[in-house]
Amino acid sequence: MDPIHLFELVIAMFLAIIILHYVADKLKLPPSVALLVGGASLAFLPGLPAITLDPGLVLVIFLPPLLMDGAWGIALGRLRRHKIGIASLAVGAVLFTSAVVAVAAHLLLPSLPWAACAALGAIVSPPDAVSARAVLQRVKLPRRLQILLEGESLLNDASGLVLFRFAIAAGVTGGFSAVDAAGEFLLLAGGGALVGTAVGATWVLLARRLGDDHLMIATTCLLGWISYLLGEMLHVSGVIATVTTGLIASWFQHTIFAASTRMLGSSFWSVMIFLMEASVFILIGFTLRGVVERGGGFDVVAHTMAGPIVVILLALTLARFVWVFGSDLVIWLCRTLGIARYQPLGAGGATILSWAGMRGVVTLALALSIPEGFPGRDFILVTSFAVILGTVLVQGTTLGLVIGWTKPVEPESERARLTMAQAEAAMAQKQLVTVQSLAYDGEGTLIHPRLLERYQRRATMIIDYAERTEHYTPGLHAHFDVVLAAIATGRSELIRLHRLGKIDNETLHELERDLDLEELSAISAKA
Repeated sequence: MDPIHLFELVIAMFLAIIILHYVADKLKLPPSVALLVGGASLAFLPGLPAITLDPGLVLVIFLPPLLMDGAWGIALGRLRRHKIGIASLAVGAVLFTSAVVAVAAHLLLPSLPWAACAALGAIVSPPDAVSARAVLQRVKLPRRLQILLEGESLLNDASGLVLFRFAIAAGVTGGFSAVDAAGEFLLLAGGGALVGTAVGATWVLLARRLGDDHLMIATTCLLGWISYLLGEMLHVSGVIATVTTGLIASWFQHTIFAASTRMLGSSFWSVMIFLMEASVFILIGFTLRGVVERGGGFDVVAHTMAGPIVVILLALTLARFVWVFGSDLVIWLCRTLGIARYQPLGAGGATILSWAGMRGVVTLALALSIPEGFPGRDFILVTSFAVILGTVLVQGTTLGLVIGWTKPVEPESERARLTMAQAEAAMAQKQLVTVQSLAYDGEGTLIHPRLLERYQRRATMIIDYAERTEHYTPGLHAHFDVVLAAIATGRSELIRLHRLGKIDNETLHELERDLDLEELSAISAKA
């Protein structure tokens, strides 16, 4: 394809993303569903060239920044607290699901070699970080379920990739060793963690010395790719390396970044992640045409593959339910016997965790990377796409309903020890102590009376609000509605003066920035 036409296609794709996202918002659908269906529909437009994705390039472009974003926003304390549950899902559930899918595929298609069945299981078993993020952003979950799903989606790709490599090797060479597979998994995971730690520590040392906002933001944006590529270059897990780097950077960014860096960086990063995440789903949709053509057309796919694909999709879903509910039963038994203190999820929580198993870009990339001539390649590719389509369309659109139906309850141990109002009161008290110590000169003369009075009044009001939040909430909402109306009026007047030529651009931008900050503060306080 001509480079200019390729660029035009990319711009057209971004325009399609904006339109489809807008339609999804209006129809109250998960954007991932609209993008996936929209991309699949656009793939068959007359005159549109077939989209061929390089699986390795797709992973390198999209996976590192999206993993980095997930690790950046994850709660590290809860990640440590639920490490056993996350490991159970990221390793145990992947292995169990792979085995169930492999057995189901072999029973349905006895002519399909075990290596091909194992490869299919490894491809479709790990839920996808991108798909999980896209759906979880639209639903409200208890913190424990949120951290389990986020942690699983960040770490389970390493398990799936190891299984996939050994399944492909077994299909080509005819040999397989469980001991070698386990050893390679530990090497990949441990080596990836070491690489990620080294990259993260280097970033911490470097970022403290950069000073410039734009340099710090640019360096941070490159971190995910650096960790991933370095990990793959050293033949360890690039996924684990990227996640580890993201966790380290997230922990230290609060003390390294200035306020301006954080505001600029979060704005840039959120737009970039939005476009990349949306591009993943629309590109998955674009590949439908190639998948169908490879499978022999819609008629052939429907008549020869539809039945086995539906059964495999059901087996995949059932396997996750069995693993999650079985693990919860073990936790309940251990707690009953006094062996462990972990709190079971309960039927509602286990149902939500079992249903939230959307697949995405990693599944597609692994399926596309199967070498030509591998037994059952076309069936594996069609099944992988069907699994992505089925889990995103069905589970992604109904997860909110399942949450509403099960009504999960946050365990007491997972609730924050301080509410936001209480944390703000504690912060205000410390600020008041600092102002009190600096409001007087060396001779004990008060030199900042109004500043001291302001912080005293602020601390008193915040502490009183923390103790009687429900009483003050309606009045505060009305208060900030007035503040927002005043800000809007001020902005209109500022623009009017600029249009009349009475103030220059510098004055407009400076005062408009002050109004923007005040507006963001009022919106945050009202929320």
